[in-house]
Amino acid sequence: MIVTEHIDFQTRGNGEMTELTGKVAAIIERTGLSAGIVVVFASGATGAVTTIEYEAGLVADMKGALERIAPVDIEYAHNLRWGDGNGHSHIRASVIGPSLVIPFANGKLLLGTWQQIVFLDLDNRPRYRRVVVQIIGEG
Repeated sequence: MIVTEHIDFQTRGNGEMTELTGKVAAIIERTGLSAGIVVVFASGATGAVTTIEYEAGLVADMKGALERIAPVDIEYAHNLRWGDGNGHSHIRASVIGPSLVIPFANGKLLLGTWQQIVFLDLDNRPRYRRVVVQIIGEG
């Protein structure tokens, strides 16, 4: 069976991290499926999905790491062409990636103890976001 749902939310941008583990787990539970995989996909070119130990120190560390990888204050051809100032956002989103695949068994996500699913809004302004959750599994 394949089930597709969405998680919709508003963000503030600028590297805001939103924890999604509970919402993804609830979607799996509603399906009644016992085993399979779940794909978590960020719709949009300036959002990303990954796992992290979702705690204040690592949230701050992630922002710092992304600033070192794709600094805000350097020249981007994207900014020169479009004038929207979010060239760094697109690069950061591409480095992290838009999707994640997580197995589940006995109706539960098979995440590590300190591993949570997060969405990163890497744009330079607040945005309405949609994350697609697609479950492929069996009862």
